Amino acid sequence: MNPLTMLARLGRAVMNVLALVGRISIFAARAFSHIFRPPYYPRELFNALVTIGWLSLPVVGLTAIFTGGALALQIYSGGARFNAEAVVPQIVAIGMVRELGPVLVGLMIAARVTSSIAAEIATMKVTEQIDALVTLSTNPMKYLVAPRVLAALITVPLLVAVGDIIGIGGGYVVAVKNLGFNSAAYLQNTVDFLEARDVISSLVKGAAFGVIAAMMGCYYGMQSGRGAQGVGSATKDSVEAAAILILAANFVLTGVFFSI
Repeated sequence: MNPLTMLARLGRAVMNVLALVGRISIFAARAFSHIFRPPYYPRELFNALVTIGWLSLPVVGLTAIFTGGALALQIYSGGARFNAEAVVPQIVAIGMVRELGPVLVGLMIAARVTSSIAAEIATMKVTEQIDALVTLSTNPMKYLVAPRVLAALITVPLLVAVGDIIGIGGGYVVAVKNLGFNSAAYLQNTVDFLEARDVISSLVKGAAFGVIAAMMGCYYGMQSGRGAQGVGSATKDSVEAAAILILAANFVLTGVFFSI
């Protein structure tokens, strides 16, 4: 293949990525601008709070408790090779609060909420319900996007906090019941080892991941093509984009809070 052709294809790919980043950035800026300007739609916000927050609790709780239990077993098994089994409570706590809790909750929200938002808005676009909103002088960004983004910003940090607690609880149960740890000593080590910075970073990550998940669902839903294939593509693309951006944001935020 001609080197110039390869270079042209590479340049086209880079320009397409930059254009996508620009479109998403403009969309996000518009969404945030509508959050703080009237009119407001409290019913839509309440429905989004219930859907994103309350209805996500079961999957978040199950994910966290099994992850915390498995983490305790793995740390105990690995630590036994170096006679360091006693570090289980400390590592479970820091692992859940700093990384696993926020990331797993973010990915679960991407799988559950992002896909749901994208499919819902894309279906509304296909069935011309969004055009009907415009006809009724209702801004789709304010009615559909802003409440969902605000609800995710509020609820996902709370879900992360719950996931952290349940994950540490899962590790505690496994360590005390299966590995022979003293209950009071385990809890004391957990409390003594965690710092305020760990908790703050976990909540900030939760807020960032929630905004990313909701924003990707809204963006790809609004950009959906026509027909069932367009709805399916929007749903798939939204989840992929949300998962990748959540992992990238986790790396950046970890560097911000824990850079040496």
